[in-house]
Amino acid sequence: MKLDVEGRRLRLNPRDPAFYQDPYPSYGRILKDCPVVFWEEFERWCFFGHRQVDTILRSRRFGRSMAQIEGAVTREPILEVDRHSLLDMEPPSHTRLRRLVQGAFIARRIEELRPRIERLCHELIDQIERRHEVDLLATYATPIPVVVIAELLGVPTQMSQQLLDWSHAMVAVYELGPTDEQIVEARRSADEFVRFLRGYVERRRRDPRDDLLSQLIAAEEDGDRLTEDELISTCILLLNAGHEATVNVIGNGALALLRHPDQLSKWRSRPDLTRSAVEELLRYDTPLHVFHRWVLEDQVVHVPSGGELELPQGTEVSLVLGAANHDPAVFHEPECIDLARSKNPHLSFGGGLHYCLGAPLARLELQIAIPILLERLPALELDSSAGEPSWKNTYHFRGLDALWVRP
Repeated sequence: MKLDVEGRRLRLNPRDPAFYQDPYPSYGRILKDCPVVFWEEFERWCFFGHRQVDTILRSRRFGRSMAQIEGAVTREPILEVDRHSLLDMEPPSHTRLRRLVQGAFIARRIEELRPRIERLCHELIDQIERRHEVDLLATYATPIPVVVIAELLGVPTQMSQQLLDWSHAMVAVYELGPTDEQIVEARRSADEFVRFLRGYVERRRRDPRDDLLSQLIAAEEDGDRLTEDELISTCILLLNAGHEATVNVIGNGALALLRHPDQLSKWRSRPDLTRSAVEELLRYDTPLHVFHRWVLEDQVVHVPSGGELELPQGTEVSLVLGAANHDPAVFHEPECIDLARSKNPHLSFGGGLHYCLGAPLARLELQIAIPILLERLPALELDSSAGEPSWKNTYHFRGLDALWVRP
């Protein structure tokens, strides 16, 4: 890492294993010396400090799209399906679409999933108990959110692996500098996913069921409904965003607990810590490290190290959530894991207009899956014969390659 504090320039290759295997020491130095910096590999200004990241997430002067600005030059999406994505809209389009969708995610509806999630977790551990060593990611962390979202949408769970394959191919293009091969594969996967969902939507129109897809088809307010493109894009977003973070939090969290047996013992002896423990795991090893915003109007930003930064309309900036969640100005001893942390305003679900729609579902899955894992497998330990766990070369999405354990 080369950090030019005076010039506010950073050279740091996010593909360097020395960084992506453990980015937090680098974050610590950047937070201390220059929390607003031009990251040369990303070719944009990046914000690392919690206060400014939180402010920009909530500010209407920054957005996910320039499409609402008259005369603005907009970037063509890599995937056609993203044209109708809630994630990449601004008001009034975002307001309209979110209003139609969010009724399916009210707390009461999500809480109704609790018995099914509990049953699924126990079924998976029944299989894990029969083995001497298992990859916890493949056998537990991954199936839970994928099966849940498939059942929630009303898609056959036998399709889970295919949904996962499509999703992995699609999210690869959101990384820094995707290859031509990745882009081709992502577009192919998106086209197949869309074709599959169009057929499924048609079935549900003829034969509505008690599932999210049927609810979204029927969703209406003041005579307004989702278009078919919006409906399909929303379903794809729910799967892609809904499983990725939950898988990573279960995997990253389980590893953190196994490496901190004092915290693991504390949670086992105090189930009342579940809510705060889940929030701490979301903070401690953040599942999504970088989020982007467009500057919607010319502005001047005051930087913590002194001075001002001019940001013209149309500038793209990055918010480093993983660093903001480790800002010592907000979190006491941020490099320590504290499952009883009482003040924990982490930004893992974003903020403002684009606060994660699926956050209630993700929290419920985590509050169920991890305690059941700890309860059912009291002797759980890392499988030393598999070597040290390593993280995938996907800097934006912080997740392990595998997590081999002995049950």
